[in-house]
Amino acid sequence: MALRWYTVVVDSHDTSAQARWWAEVLDWQVVFDTSEEAVIVPKTMTEDPISDLETWLNAGQGMVFVKVPENKTVKNRLHIDLAPHTSQDRDAEIAKLLDMGATHANVGQTAENTWTVLRDREGNEFCVLAARDV
Repeated sequence: MALRWYTVVVDSHDTSAQARWWAEVLDWQVVFDTSEEAVIVPKTMTEDPISDLETWLNAGQGMVFVKVPENKTVKNRLHIDLAPHTSQDRDAEIAKLLDMGATHANVGQTAENTWTVLRDREGNEFCVLAARDV
């Protein structure tokens, strides 16, 4: 069995703002945007049909932001891990995220952990891992 991981869906109050924020963080592009739903994908993705199964299975995924009325009330059960390359300054990348409106989050991590937990503008937790090259 082989299914493609197609998207991550994020509940949002302001789908457009969330999509633009995450597109800037990931250097992706907004490809669909209404008041109820917004979609971002890597800039390298094409909208052309992919007929080859292997190529289609290996294509990247996107993120979909859907409008919901309720507020986030508990820690996410699923979150995104971001990682800088070893050639990047991890602390500078975290500072950029904070300048963009991210905030620090405490979900029980300790000083020994090699990741930093942050929240996006609507409170969704995500991590910035230690730099890596794989």
